[in-house]
Amino acid sequence: MKLPSSPTIDRVLAAELCSGCGMCAGIATDSIRMETVAPGYSRPNVFAALDSSAENRIAAACPGAVVAPWPDAPERDSYWGPSIRILAGHATDPHVRFAGSSGGALSALLIHALATGLVDRVLHVAPDPEYPTRSRLQVSKTAEEVIANAGSRYSASSPLQDIDRVLAEDMRTAFVGKPCDVSALRQLATADPRVAQRIPITLSFFCGGLPSHAGADRIVRQMGLDPARLARFRYRGNGWPGQARAETVDGQVREMSYAESWGNHLSKEVQFRCKICPDAVGGVADIACADAWHGDADGYPSFEEQDGRSLIVTRTAPGDALFASAAVAGVLEASPIPVRDIDLMQPAQARRKRLIVARVASCRLAGHAVPKMDGLDVKKAARKANLREQSRNFLGMLRRIIFKRK
Repeated sequence: MKLPSSPTIDRVLAAELCSGCGMCAGIATDSIRMETVAPGYSRPNVFAALDSSAENRIAAACPGAVVAPWPDAPERDSYWGPSIRILAGHATDPHVRFAGSSGGALSALLIHALATGLVDRVLHVAPDPEYPTRSRLQVSKTAEEVIANAGSRYSASSPLQDIDRVLAEDMRTAFVGKPCDVSALRQLATADPRVAQRIPITLSFFCGGLPSHAGADRIVRQMGLDPARLARFRYRGNGWPGQARAETVDGQVREMSYAESWGNHLSKEVQFRCKICPDAVGGVADIACADAWHGDADGYPSFEEQDGRSLIVTRTAPGDALFASAAVAGVLEASPIPVRDIDLMQPAQARRKRLIVARVASCRLAGHAVPKMDGLDVKKAARKANLREQSRNFLGMLRRIIFKRK
């Protein structure tokens, strides 16, 4: 008996290109559900046949098949994408600033969008009460809910797995997700007019890649605790960059620095799709935020605890209007910065972008599928890479693919 399948999903899964966004499950709710697979990624399971309409929508929107091109804007940078304004700043409410992973800009913008009636609710992710290192879908309608669920979530998440239900409800929704999530939503909008009607604003962030659940479990074990006995877990926040903090059901508490939790554990568990991501900076979101790191004496970001500071990039007219309204209302304090300042704040993002062409070329040579990535300036960024780093990344990716197959 032939099992139900989707040509698009089959191809994406076979090439490890799934980002786990959940768009396919949100489109084909009667045929696909998201499940957790080892070592802890969210992946679609096709359990019933899809009709041709659902297959076509998935093929057009899946970020493992196609990445949305950047929109037109007054300024455009091959690393940092389109922009209307580039600023560094923070939420003026000290509680919001402290609770956020950087300067609380995303949280402040969401709270302002709710307060002004721009949206009725926020669709984002939050800690799963049953598995605190994992994430679940969250709908927030108040400032208190937004703040309670602030902070980075370095774990598998599928914020689009209920997108058809969200679009069917007559409510204006702000969407917050990874760059690949927003890409999927932008692509879906080309076939589904409800996206523009129901979701007037999208926000994203600069993404370092999505780690598996195994990375978080390793952090907890390194702290000397049992992942199965967690009551609460925070990856970051409550300070900048904030400590990873684990609390068990019997009251034990441990913390770990961001430099150690990300650098020694989570970064080693990032899924393959993230290694060739051509838009990890939220280039198709209305607004993208990031850590506006201060460089140390050697020109590298310093992760010493200090008052949070957010990088804020407005990319579209709706995004710029939201920022301007928030600034006038006094909920954000921010000043313009030159685009080249971001090179010092986010050197890892710059490096990844200029090496996408080398990594993708290696994939193609090995017969490994890659997403369509037109309109994202990958070739322009590649011109900034020197021959040595291009060669190392080309060969490194080729070795990975060959040895993975063996």
